[in-house]
Amino acid sequence: MTRERAEEILDGFKGKRVLVIGDVMLDEYIWGSVNRISPEAPVMVVDADRYSHVPGGAANVVNNICALDGASAVAGVIGDDEGGRALKGALDNEGADTSGLLAVADRPTTRKTRVIAHSQQVVRIDHERRNRLQPETAQRLHSLIAEIAGTADAILLSDYQKGVLGTELIADCVRLAGKAKPLTGNLKPAALGPHASLTCLTLNLQEARMATGMAALDSEEDILAAGQALLDKTGSANVLVTRGADGLTLFSANAPGKPVHVPAHPVAVYDVAGAGDTVISALTLALASGASSIEAVTIANYAAAEAVKKVGVATVTRAEILASIP
Repeated sequence: MTRERAEEILDGFKGKRVLVIGDVMLDEYIWGSVNRISPEAPVMVVDADRYSHVPGGAANVVNNICALDGASAVAGVIGDDEGGRALKGALDNEGADTSGLLAVADRPTTRKTRVIAHSQQVVRIDHERRNRLQPETAQRLHSLIAEIAGTADAILLSDYQKGVLGTELIADCVRLAGKAKPLTGNLKPAALGPHASLTCLTLNLQEARMATGMAALDSEEDILAAGQALLDKTGSANVLVTRGADGLTLFSANAPGKPVHVPAHPVAVYDVAGAGDTVISALTLALASGASSIEAVTIANYAAAEAVKKVGVATVTRAEILASIP
């Protein structure tokens, strides 16, 4: 792919509307220092001095799309609580359409609270329920999604196994997308099956191994077999296996047995947290902008290389991606 073609695809990101559906959450941080041990138990006492929060899970995908100049809408479930209001406010500030966020009283907003002392994580506290949505809540969410999907250029499923993306909802999204809209997803192994026939399904190596039941993916032959098995299992047009420092491998139903491997770009890696969200965000916007599957993967690979240069869960911009392309 030439730099001129990459610039054309990246220009197409502007204003493309991506509906992100999945498990939104709030990442909270309590920052402080440790100077003593508790007299009550052999544990550290953290003197907290500040607090911060950022969108996490599927909400971080929304952040990525907004940073890439896409227009993101989000559909999911939050609690009728302070965490839910904080998450909705943060997404509103990013310019996202949050009309698809459903506040419910019977489950809390998913929150990951990390206590950080002297730049080290001391403990993480999770506030969540992972059970399936109540039927009434699921029906309300399906109705909201059906209303919003008509205005979307692409649909993205972001699965963290918190109960939102059930089999019926995934199948509904396949029907809503049809052949006109790209439908992408980073679905977990438990969510895969014939109902999950996406335009592009992304998994990491560990997820691919679990989804296929293979003992290990230690060789190129193993990975080739896993990719083909995932195409057969889901009926997806493409399966993208992300392999960390070894790059990305794309399997396509229209080219069985002929995967395309895109090597990772050699960069000084600071932090891989959130890189998967960057990959699927850039990939989806590229597909919505008319890129072929391999062009979209190439753009996503450059985006991931920029993301891992940054400390913490970070977003990248179109300008940063373009500047990295020779």
